[in-house]
Amino acid sequence: MADHLEASVTLPSDPASVSAARAYVVGTLAEWGLPTDTDVSDSIRLIISELATNAVQHTFGQSPTFTVDVALDRDEHLRIAVTDSHPRFPRRLPAAVQQDNGRGLVIIRWLTAECGGRLRIRPTREGGKTISIELPWTVPVRPVPTARRQEP
Repeated sequence: MADHLEASVTLPSDPASVSAARAYVVGTLAEWGLPTDTDVSDSIRLIISELATNAVQHTFGQSPTFTVDVALDRDEHLRIAVTDSHPRFPRRLPAAVQQDNGRGLVIIRWLTAECGGRLRIRPTREGGKTISIELPWTVPVRPVPTARRQEP
C-alpha cells in the first residue's frame, strides 16, 4: 500500500448526507483493505454517523456544507475528520441533563478510545471547526482458505 492515501467529499448540510458520508467512509476504507464486518468498522460507521449528524444538526443552517476527509499514513494511522464552517465548538453537557440528544461527542470520544485512538477539535482558518479522530490502522488478517485434499 502507498505511504499516504487521502479521500475527501463535500456534502450539503442535509439529513440525507449523513448516510452518504457513512457510505463514503466505509466504502473508502473497504477499498483500502478494511473489511466491513469487523468491530472497528462498526465503530467507525457509528463515529462518522455521529460526526456527520452533528455537522448537520448543530450548525443551525450556518454551514451549508460539510467536508469529510479520510487519510491513511504508512498503514499505521487512520484519520477521519469532519469540517464545517460554523464557528461554535461543541460543548460537553452536564451528566445530570436529561435529554434524548446531545451525547454524540461523548459516544465518539468513548468509541475512539476503545479503538485505541483520540479525538481532536480544532478551529479552521476560515472560522469553522474540524472534529477528527485518529486511530491505529489494524486490518485483521484473514486466513486463506486451503484446498482440501480429496481421498481417492
